[in-house]
Amino acid sequence: MLLDRIYKLPIGYSEVIYENKKYGLTRADFNRGNSIKIYARELGGKNFISLNYYITNKQDLLKPCEMSDKKVIHFLKNLMILE
Repeated sequence: MLLDRIYKLPIGYSEVIYENKKYGLTRADFNRGNSIKIYARELGGKNFISLNYYITNKQDLLKPCEMSDKKVIHFLKNLMILE
């Protein structure tokens, strides 16, 4: 489940590896944790990932920013958090 992957990301800034490249990732939670914003930029590169995730009474909503759901889902499922 995507939400489980999102919850594993630390709130604030962290670094992750995706497709053998390092990304600076920021996670911010709003509305008592019902809205989550994630932005990741490839360090030294041009790629980025940007999304909002909303938790409602009826359903969870993934809302990528100017990119496909597929790209965002692949990123979330395949990133590795650096400790």
